[in-house]
Amino acid sequence: MARVVRGVMAERRRGRPTAVGEALQSYLSKAGLAQRLAQAQVIPDWPRLVGPQIARVTAPESVTPDGTLFVRVATSPWMTELQLMAPQIMAAINAGRGPARIKTIRWLLAH
Repeated sequence: MARVVRGVMAERRRGRPTAVGEALQSYLSKAGLAQRLAQAQVIPDWPRLVGPQIARVTAPESVTPDGTLFVRVATSPWMTELQLMAPQIMAAINAGRGPARIKTIRWLLAH
């Protein structure tokens, strides 16, 4: 058993080194987490995706595995406005996302 492990390690050492990012991406894909990570990327990208005016009055909180994005909104009038703008916001946040799409946005009034 030890020889097999050493043989595998020796083979890997002879090949080209794997970049950390490449190894991490491979692990995430194999673990089924790549799509979840891509969905969660909406949170740090939020200001760029929705623009500064909407970003000032909102705070994205989380994304569920089924693609529901929860966003806190500063005021009730803004929440109403954002509900009306939901189709445009969905198009902006899903542009180029492939299978890691956000399916629904749930607007939550901030306390």
